[in-house]
Amino acid sequence: MSAIESSPVAPFTYAGATLMTQERGRGDRPIVLIHGIGMGMGVFADLISQLGEAAWTIALDLPGYGSAPEPERVLTMERTADLIAAFLRDRGTGPAVLVGHSMGTQVAVEVAARHPHLVDTLVLVGPTVDRRERSGRQQLLRLLQDVAIESPKVIVRGAREYLRAGPRLGLKMHAMIVHRPEDVYPLVSAPTLVLRGEDDRVASRDWCAFVTASIPGARAAEVPGHGHEAMIRDAAPAAREIERFLRGE
Repeated sequence: MSAIESSPVAPFTYAGATLMTQERGRGDRPIVLIHGIGMGMGVFADLISQLGEAAWTIALDLPGYGSAPEPERVLTMERTADLIAAFLRDRGTGPAVLVGHSMGTQVAVEVAARHPHLVDTLVLVGPTVDRRERSGRQQLLRLLQDVAIESPKVIVRGAREYLRAGPRLGLKMHAMIVHRPEDVYPLVSAPTLVLRGEDDRVASRDWCAFVTASIPGARAAEVPGHGHEAMIRDAAPAAREIERFLRGE
């Protein structure tokens, strides 16, 4: 647990689905952290610590992940985006910085396209799903290739989070794979950073170049020596890239 002052984990329910949320730090605009498939807010612990007390972070457990209860039906990326938008309106935070990782980038771009007044800035870390590899088999293969180069810390934490995602993980994977983020990218108007680990096997350099070119005015950056889980194993380089982008550098 970071030494940064944090609020209790709290639920937010809208249209029959529940998010779990936790706020830490303080700042002039919230940085909302949206995790990937099989994960939960715990994967952002090091990133939150690296961003420090000057950053106001709101970490989420999406419905059916982490400590959030399973919804009656697995949510689409669009419905998940509407849930986050409802939370931001209810919280009254003003436009937020959305940091999505992996599947979380798909949710983040939907929030930005569907509710642009709620989004100040986007950071897409290891964006999925590459339109050339839109199948569960291909995604699993890429994930296994990526895990092979990761540290035991990443493997243990990832395995624990995937177990918590429950028996409906296959349906959640299907919801991620059938979503077409390439149709949404051109609709994004918020300033956007596309960030990938240099050795990411899931979000390739070519794919991230396509994502960057598809979003008007987007910028790209790489974290040397990291794979898809660039924010779990030593999040400091990713935090520095995010901070530079938010400062307009």
